[in-house]
Amino acid sequence: MPAKDQVPGTVQRSDDKAERTWEKTYDSALETYDDDGARAHRVAFAALKHSYEKVGDHWEPKDEKGPSDERAAEGGLDSDRATAGGVDANASKQHLQEVAKRLDVPGRSSMTKAELVDAIGKANDRETAKARDKKT
Repeated sequence: MPAKDQVPGTVQRSDDKAERTWEKTYDSALETYDDDGARAHRVAFAALKHSYEKVGDHWEPKDEKGPSDERAAEGGLDSDRATAGGVDANASKQHLQEVAKRLDVPGRSSMTKAELVDAIGKANDRETAKARDKKT
């Protein structure tokens, strides 16, 4: 199925470049991996995470391009490492605190960097769920 029919809501709520990146990568991955839609989704998100980070219910450009977490830096399908789910875990602690502030994460000022990444991920999940509920 072509990308236009498969674009996730979080990508649709992002800027045009994020959507184009996801769509082009998804379509290319479908051709490369013989119409394996699940793999094409993973590849498209991996490409998106290189330039974007998830903030709330959408994706925003990162200050610096590159892998968003150890899992992304490692690459490949056979990793047992967890992903940060779109949170730019390689960003500075200050940047993560700013994102946490925008998402109104309680206790952010006393959190470690790893705790901020986890808390932002949970806040992103909540915001995405709210956005989905508004559609129904």
